[in-house]
Amino acid sequence: MRSLPLTLVARLLPVAVLAAAGVAMTTSDGSDADATPAGPSPQTSAPATGAAAPRYAKPPAEACTTLPESMIKDLVPGTKAAGNELKSSDLGRRTGCSWHALNDFEYRWLDIAYDVKSTAGKKSGSEGGSAVPGLGDDASVTEKTTKDDDQGIGEAVVTVHQDNATITVTYNGGDFESHKAADGDAIRKGAISAAKKALAALDG
Repeated sequence: MRSLPLTLVARLLPVAVLAAAGVAMTTSDGSDADATPAGPSPQTSAPATGAAAPRYAKPPAEACTTLPESMIKDLVPGTKAAGNELKSSDLGRRTGCSWHALNDFEYRWLDIAYDVKSTAGKKSGSEGGSAVPGLGDDASVTEKTTKDDDQGIGEAVVTVHQDNATITVTYNGGDFESHKAADGDAIRKGAISAAKKALAALDG
């Protein structure tokens, strides 16, 4: 990897802060793995009489092993396949993992988050994005491009609902030499591919 000039390092500082915070621009969509659920916890909420048992008892305990290493290396070049486990106040309900790296001048961030409730939730349609047919009971993808200090970042967020589980995949990136956001089509396809693997891992 080429050495980064001081001016580029200065430009990267806001992005480094975003990476350390879990890409702050994605935390306002309600997918924060650390958020405390309102009302009774899943462990104390009693199911309705005669209700069918939920499909999933808990999320994968080791979320960083749910995606194939080859996929991680392809989507986030230069990262360590081990990833970083996302912290959660309730690992019996929420788990996740993130990967990020600056490879040459190409930056990529990928994270997956699982949320398993005690009962199946209602389908929420496209959630303001585009429907992703054939993925779970219901799935959608939202896309956006942002700029910070003239640096573009392209992002796609895929939300998948299946019975009592929700999977959220966030994938974004940009080129810190050209200052352009990552190709939107590649980011969207990468996020959807990761979501499919994450769901398959949940089904075991």
